[in-house]
Amino acid sequence: MLQAALRSGAAHRRAVFEVFARHLPGGRRYGVVAGTGRVLDELENFRFGDNELTFLREHNIVDDETLAFLADYRFSGNIYGYREGDLYFPASPIMVVEGTFAEAVLLETLTLSILNHDCAIASAASRMTNAAGKRPIIEMGSRRTHEHAAVAAARAAYIAGFASTSNLMAGKMYGVPTAGTAAHAFTLLHDSERAAFEAQVASLGTGTTLLVDTYDVAEAVRTATEVAGQKLGAVRIDSGDLAAAAQEVRELLDSLGAFDTRIIVTSDLDEYAIAALAAAPVDGYGVGTSLVTGSGVPTAALVYKLVARETATGKLEAVAKRSVGKPSRGGRKNAYRIINDSGHAEVELITTSGLVPEGGVPLLHELVRDGEIVGREPLSAARERHAAAVATLPQEALQLGRGYAAIPTEFA
Repeated sequence: MLQAALRSGAAHRRAVFEVFARHLPGGRRYGVVAGTGRVLDELENFRFGDNELTFLREHNIVDDETLAFLADYRFSGNIYGYREGDLYFPASPIMVVEGTFAEAVLLETLTLSILNHDCAIASAASRMTNAAGKRPIIEMGSRRTHEHAAVAAARAAYIAGFASTSNLMAGKMYGVPTAGTAAHAFTLLHDSERAAFEAQVASLGTGTTLLVDTYDVAEAVRTATEVAGQKLGAVRIDSGDLAAAAQEVRELLDSLGAFDTRIIVTSDLDEYAIAALAAAPVDGYGVGTSLVTGSGVPTAALVYKLVARETATGKLEAVAKRSVGKPSRGGRKNAYRIINDSGHAEVELITTSGLVPEGGVPLLHELVRDGEIVGREPLSAARERHAAAVATLPQEALQLGRGYAAIPTEFA
């Protein structure tokens, strides 16, 4: 596209691209914006170096004119977007890219690959944290996904309310709190379960979490309290009927005087399993596979579409697809969320007319100005924003069953 547009002379026309979802996949009732900060980080370093240009030249992928353009490529346009942690609904323009066609079209795959992944993970994580209530969740999915996706997933999950991650790179890169427990291999390595517990407590202190389901759970709990005493931090259960096991372990811990020892459960948990454990004496969860795969919805179904372009006369005009099943709405848009007097969201209002609705909360914020990043913010701000945004949803939006978007999207 770039090469042909350079040949036709249209490559340098002003263009507006928009990232949005035509629908919320999986019957979800809202989506969560995540990945914006990662897009900004990647954009800042998005260049075509000698190795990339040599590959394109040697394989005759593009012509010399295109190679020359790529060699000097720097995005010099503007980007606006929903803030990370905020919610989105069908047709929400969560990112708007303004620049020349040549500059903006090159960002499609970069932008969508990040946002589709991170929004899907954050949307699943939000459902899980809602199901967990005040009980913390540890992100433990690194062994179930691509090594780089694991770091991004931990970041997205933290935005949506997860308490910590077992991925240390996410802690290093993004400041996500880290936590973890020993695996069954550690217990099996030692000559006895007692020897394993003694080694772990000697190294990490009595506040550590001991894995108690390698052999017999009840016997392991007794051994754990004998080794660590009544101040043992936590025990982890990773198999079986978790609700029944948690009840039995709680009763046993209490009978041994370990009233403050917490119970952490893992084992292929998702939002439905977490909800089913609401009445069980569980103090926290560890979630892996379901989190990093979006709990069955691994992509946010976001698209990157041209919605306006400069004409031969220099005017910016709306353009839109009309294809069956995949239409788009043309025009540079603004977005507002209408909040009622009780503090609940009522409507996602998308405008192309310049209308600023009274009381509407603006959703698009400046992220990039003339190629310079201006919209960075700490991850803690995104996390706080998400908790506040979820609090504005109607109660039915938190139901786990398939349904429609929590609030309607209207156009003006």
